[in-house]
Amino acid sequence: MSRMRMSRLFLRTLREDPSDAEVDSHRLLMRAGCIRRVAAGVYSWLPLGLATLRRVEQIVREEMDRSGAQELLLPTVQPLELWRRSGRDLAYGPLMFRLSDRKDTAYCLAPTAEEVITTTVAGEYSSYRDLPVNLYQIGWKYRDELRPRFGLLRSREFLMKDAYSFDIDVDGLRVTYRQMYDAYQRTFERCGLTVRPVEAQAGEIGGDINHEFMAVAAVGEDEFVWCTKCDYAANVEAAVRGGADPPPHGAQDPGPHAAAPVGAPSSEKVHTPDLPGIAAVAEFLSVKPDELIKCIAFEVDGELGLALVPGDREVNPYALSRALTPRVARIYDEEDFERSPDVPRGYIGPDFPGTSIVVADPSISSAHPEAG
Repeated sequence: MSRMRMSRLFLRTLREDPSDAEVDSHRLLMRAGCIRRVAAGVYSWLPLGLATLRRVEQIVREEMDRSGAQELLLPTVQPLELWRRSGRDLAYGPLMFRLSDRKDTAYCLAPTAEEVITTTVAGEYSSYRDLPVNLYQIGWKYRDELRPRFGLLRSREFLMKDAYSFDIDVDGLRVTYRQMYDAYQRTFERCGLTVRPVEAQAGEIGGDINHEFMAVAAVGEDEFVWCTKCDYAANVEAAVRGGADPPPHGAQDPGPHAAAPVGAPSSEKVHTPDLPGIAAVAEFLSVKPDELIKCIAFEVDGELGLALVPGDREVNPYALSRALTPRVARIYDEEDFERSPDVPRGYIGPDFPGTSIVVADPSISSAHPEAG
């Protein structure tokens, strides 16, 4: 930002916290005169805020250029046909802003740019001999968040750097991935942020190896877990439970089909009226929740399914969908139970009538977040 006298600077600070500001970052940006709310999840960047944004943008640009990536600029308005061709218009669903021109041609406001960048490279390069190439852009993205909150942390319009590499083989991809990983580390260091790279869920973007750089904070857009005994860290969407502790030395694993020990009590049904939820049942039975199994209802292809997880855990929807690939599962919400009064919330068992599929796999249970 060029030098200017304070008397001429377009700036008005606020004495009081805005009523809609929930977190410190939102309150401080508003009170310092950096941003102003235009609509839910949409903000204007005033001179001081824009100067800060441009500085961060320049740091990102310098580190991307240093890594060998080349900058381009892709359109914000994209033909919806590209997204239909890849099938990701359905994956993004209501998160995507859709619009039509005067000829009723369908378009969208870009939530990301994989479709356009692949089309662009395919139009310019015709042989693997042209590769590798790594392209990036810094541009505005749009996602129709159902509940925008936390100021700029969950907004409908945001400035994003996205990079796309095209490599000849997996070995080349690993080299590029390492270059990007190092570029991100340098970027965050220059911005003065303490971050931790964690394993992540790719979501609609896809991929087998994914990392997110998470800054530890009291509030934020995501949560992650880490092991205090090793270096394992992962987004709660991607975290997996470790295997059970091995049997004591010399003990034999009885295997999954072993008979019950002699003298083991037979199973019996226990009536639990007015005890919805695993916590109440555990208290009633005088056991801990992790000693019980709970059933979580989900919908897959219009059918009812049940996921069985330990009583102290939750179902990881991403892991559940991975277990059912190529089918996509969706955990029941309040509206689903209201539409299906025959499915009693809190009282479902694995033998519930009408259940199409039951998934009992420890890997679908989510880790409890310790920080985010």
